[in-house]
Amino acid sequence: MPRHFRRAFMIPFLVASLTSPAWAQTVFTWDEVKDLFHKNNPTLLAGQLNIQEFQANEVTAALRPNPILTTSNDQFLLFSPSKLSAFNNAQWTQTIQQLLERRNKRGLRYESARMATTIATTDQADLERNLVFGLRDAFIRVLQAKSLLELATDNINYYDKVLAVNRERFKAGDIARVDLTRLELQRAQFESDLENARVSLRKAKIALLSMLNDHRPIDDFDVKGDFSYRDLRPSLEEARNSALDARPDLKSAVSAVNKARVDNKLAWANGSTDPVVGLEYQRTPSDPTGNNTMGFNVSIPLRIYDRNQGQKSRTAIEINRTERVRDAVLIGIYRDVDSAYATARSVRTLLLSYRDQYLAKAAEARDTVSFAYSKGGASLLDFLDAQKAYRDTELNYRNLIASYLAAVNQLNLAVGREVIQ
Repeated sequence: MPRHFRRAFMIPFLVASLTSPAWAQTVFTWDEVKDLFHKNNPTLLAGQLNIQEFQANEVTAALRPNPILTTSNDQFLLFSPSKLSAFNNAQWTQTIQQLLERRNKRGLRYESARMATTIATTDQADLERNLVFGLRDAFIRVLQAKSLLELATDNINYYDKVLAVNRERFKAGDIARVDLTRLELQRAQFESDLENARVSLRKAKIALLSMLNDHRPIDDFDVKGDFSYRDLRPSLEEARNSALDARPDLKSAVSAVNKARVDNKLAWANGSTDPVVGLEYQRTPSDPTGNNTMGFNVSIPLRIYDRNQGQKSRTAIEINRTERVRDAVLIGIYRDVDSAYATARSVRTLLLSYRDQYLAKAAEARDTVSFAYSKGGASLLDFLDAQKAYRDTELNYRNLIASYLAAVNQLNLAVGREVIQ
């Protein structure tokens, strides 16, 4: 093959490779979306670094006080005829001192720092609980938008078949021109539904991608999941008990009470006296009895005025405050679970009515009236009303599914874990 023909043959493939998207379309499940969220969300990553900071504070809290080395040199004979003799006759003293902490101060400091790390860890879990709730809500909105787009596509395809039949009837003289025109005008509503569904789906994907901190094009991103009714299996009592075991904000509140008690013990310990003991070595060349001596010293602060009274009082008040906060969190958990459970049950009742009764009746009415109209046994107004009733019933049903999944998501948030996947 000549060279210029080979070049012309390769051009389409080069253009296709240059214009192809950077990402192939990827369809994510809920678990994959959640994993990507944990890897990319900057708020969660910042919270993990915050836990590491508290863990570093544990290292600092567990350290012992450093010893103090003191060196003093005096009795230089500055006006001696010989400079060398001035240094030879100088007195050299080295002292090393160590603070001795009493009443387990170091252990209490470490325990307080460890409790602070525990609180930071459960606070991070509570942050994740709230963020995952928003992520799940965005995921449900994408599934809802896809379902509504599917419904709008099915509706317009069904209506196009109806239009095709009625155009044949018009040609045969079974219906008037004005009736055909009204049928064709009605198609605008189906086109509007279809376009609105497409826009809603793109917006829902944009919101989900922003939470994932993912910059891939919208057309290269999709999700899949079960957009249907799932039974509300746990009872209210089971949901309450699960919340008491799983809610990280309650764990943080309980840890805050424990930390306040440790801090109160530490405040009392810090009010005690810590002696400082020291060992001294002294060299005195000019002393005729000997020029190397050892000494021992003890310093004991007299805690007459400052006995850490303020911190003792503050930490005692902090115990009472954290206990009240814990009680308020506990009350809020019961309120959240009861409210979310009642909402889920209410939406469930209406959803089951649509699924078991109204959907079948709306489809039956649409098909019956459409057949009757095609045979001249129903009016155009009856036909249009049946079409609208079916479209509204299907739309309400799918919106009810989304509302139910949102209510279940709210229940998962109240419980602190996914009681319903």
